[in-house]
Amino acid sequence: MQVLIAIASLGIFCLVAEIFNLRKILVPVSVIGLLAILGITLNFWSISDSLDARYITMIASTGFSKAFISLFIILTIFILVMSNDYYKEHPTKFSDFIAIKIFLLTGAVAMVSFTNLAMFFLGIEVLSISLYILAASNRLNIKSNEAGMKYFLMGSFASGIILFGICLIYGATGYFDMVEIHDLSQGIGLPVWFPIGIALMIIGMLFKIAAVPFHFWAPDVYEGSPTLITATMSTLVKVVAMATLFKLLNGLLTSIPPKVEILILIISILSMTVGNIMALRQKNVKRMLAFSGISHAGFMLMTLLTMATAANNLLYYTFAYGLAGIAAFAVIIHVTKNKEDEAIFNFNGLGKTNPLMAAALTASLLSMAGIPIFSGFFAKFMLFTDTIKSGFIAIVIVAVINSIISIGYYFKLILAMYTKEATAEKESISLVYTIVAVLAIILNIIIGVNPSLVLNLM
Repeated sequence: MQVLIAIASLGIFCLVAEIFNLRKILVPVSVIGLLAILGITLNFWSISDSLDARYITMIASTGFSKAFISLFIILTIFILVMSNDYYKEHPTKFSDFIAIKIFLLTGAVAMVSFTNLAMFFLGIEVLSISLYILAASNRLNIKSNEAGMKYFLMGSFASGIILFGICLIYGATGYFDMVEIHDLSQGIGLPVWFPIGIALMIIGMLFKIAAVPFHFWAPDVYEGSPTLITATMSTLVKVVAMATLFKLLNGLLTSIPPKVEILILIISILSMTVGNIMALRQKNVKRMLAFSGISHAGFMLMTLLTMATAANNLLYYTFAYGLAGIAAFAVIIHVTKNKEDEAIFNFNGLGKTNPLMAAALTASLLSMAGIPIFSGFFAKFMLFTDTIKSGFIAIVIVAVINSIISIGYYFKLILAMYTKEATAEKESISLVYTIVAVLAIILNIIIGVNPSLVLNLM
């Protein structure tokens, strides 16, 4: 609970700082504050846990929550560092954007730390409302307005389904507490609306992670939102939603029924296949990465087929995917900040005009494709190995084929950078985006070479 309160206090500080015209220190103070909170999360230094004990019925600190909160904080730090340059033309709104991103993080923390369904819904609403505002934050851009409206409608629809599911579960058990619900699910005699409630909650979360067939909002929202917000949705928000879906299934059910396993299997295959095939047709980089994210949602869903190792596999996969995504979007923001759109031809000749940024983008795309030595390869290798051991060989074959297909559209962007003539003159190197891209790739490689750095967090 102290982590949640500390992050919320940091967000309030950002709002108060605007009153005293302290915009210049917002990002440094926020980053230092989040690093300190990361230290608390990882127990680098101890503080009293009496506050956590008081709220144990609503929120609890576990190995699972600590590991994912650490990832959320790392991704948020990268996003905040890029915000300093991204919003330099909107100084009067700067503190608002920083505060909203930090409040978004509080929602994310609540979503992986809850022990009560009321706290879970509170977390998902804090995160969602923050995203509705950020998606439409470029109010003079019709695409941003469209993205904000679409995300609001789809997000509200998904939240309504989740809330209805929670109501049915409460009606069947009489509890919001996860432990009580889990204990009751082991017995017999629960009304039929208990499994219906769980099904509705799963459907709502599948909307949030943009898995097929609940994916149709993602490409338009990703393309229309400001690029930094797209980066937030593609990395932080997708990881939060996936971790929460696992926590719900693991907390509400003693084991996943065979029918649910088959459903997860089908949705995983559809997400990988539809995402990759549609990505091949895209000429806009943000839409391409939107469909790529849908495909990766399919890979993440595969982890749920092996619940014994699901937490470790999901944590490692999301670390690899999140760091690669941050690096990719740092380069995309740098390249397209003065362009009308994010078309692939804007990246023509980047390997000659800015070799370092081109190398960072190439490395991030290769990690997403699952090429050694990047952590994306080891994440898929661990996932495929455990899935085969569980007897789901068919889905692994489909996943390998989809990994090969993904190379097609990733290399379309890589070839544009290295084999085509530049369409624009050489621009000055952005130090902030370069540092973020390079550091994210270095971390990606480090956890690929030494996976225990991530796995030991659990």
